[in-house]
Amino acid sequence: MDIGKKIKNLRLKKGLTQEELGERTDLSKGYISQLERDLSSPSIETFFHILEVLGCSPKEFFDEQAREQKVVYNEEDQTDYYDEEKGYNIQWLVPESNEKEMEPVKLVLQKGGAFKEFEPSLAETFGYVLKGSVVIQLGKRTYFAKAGEAIYFHASETHQIINDSDGPSELILTVTESYL
Repeated sequence: MDIGKKIKNLRLKKGLTQEELGERTDLSKGYISQLERDLSSPSIETFFHILEVLGCSPKEFFDEQAREQKVVYNEEDQTDYYDEEKGYNIQWLVPESNEKEMEPVKLVLQKGGAFKEFEPSLAETFGYVLKGSVVIQLGKRTYFAKAGEAIYFHASETHQIINDSDGPSELILTVTESYL
């Protein structure tokens, strides 16, 4: 079992540097580095304290089955929301994706439909137009994308996606977590 590698992965998931983990556990950055490279072994007390700071129980840490990540998501995993007034349907393709680094969705805009307007953030948005065509309003600028084209932008300005087709338009969108 690679205890050091697991500690490092937990630290990275928490977005902590070795120095930050060291500060929170009263350990040196050098010692954290040695632990992560399996060059040193912590006492049980130190190990439990590191896990506590990283938000992981000992059972979760050692339970291989619980650590297995889900890779394939099917239709039963997906959830939908339809906004009749604005003319769009959004389908979350991965459950609890709003708690992850990326949030992939399928967006269907009816004729004349518009997805809600978003305020500026630090998020990034990637999209691929599957069907129809859309207008992307990003601040005071307007961009057009049609089926087979990709979109990518930093959400640093107010932004909205609007159907620009005579029928429905479909997109796959992936938005990164916003740190505002």
